[in-house]
Amino acid sequence: MSIFSRFADIVNSNINSLLDKAEDPEKMIRLIIQEMEDTLVEVRTNSAKALAERKDLQRRIIQVEEQVGDWQQKASLALSREREELARAALIEKQRMSKVLASLQTEQTLLDETITKLSDEVGKLENKINETRARQSALVMRQNTAKSRKDIQQHLHNSRTKDTLAKFEQYEQKIDRLEADADSYQMGQESNLDDQFAQLQADDEIEKELQKMKDNVNK
Repeated sequence: MSIFSRFADIVNSNINSLLDKAEDPEKMIRLIIQEMEDTLVEVRTNSAKALAERKDLQRRIIQVEEQVGDWQQKASLALSREREELARAALIEKQRMSKVLASLQTEQTLLDETITKLSDEVGKLENKINETRARQSALVMRQNTAKSRKDIQQHLHNSRTKDTLAKFEQYEQKIDRLEADADSYQMGQESNLDDQFAQLQADDEIEKELQKMKDNVNK
């Protein structure tokens, strides 16, 4: 598989779809990131090679351009000295070097296009890696949260936990009964005091009434 086709597969891949099908999503996303990073290294290596080739190619183009100019000057010199055959030979060499120059320039154009493409791919792949790493962090967080919730639910439904909660409920009920007894006793005490004061008031009324009757009799 060429680097360009593998790059396209990675950039256009649906990470969510891959994770949904995976038995171990965390392991799968690590493998995906590793594949992306390996491809990124390869793309950068090829880009560096292409840049080096372009430098070498530019140097060769300059040399051939100088040769084309040099043969042109030689043809002009031969013609000025009436050496027509020599001038014709110089022009033939110039024509040959011009074809070489055209070929090199075409190669340079293709190489520039490749370098541009590689540069774009590096940017896209870096973005894809960052996006996948963000999903990895979210996935790990979700996995840890789910595990914690599962542990809590298992603990809550554990028989020992249920027994402990039942004992707490019994203890609460016992405290409720003690508080109710205390309230009842306090109300009884308050009621007894009220009765005693009511009796004293009633006795006072009777004494007053009795004294009034005595006063009437004495009169």
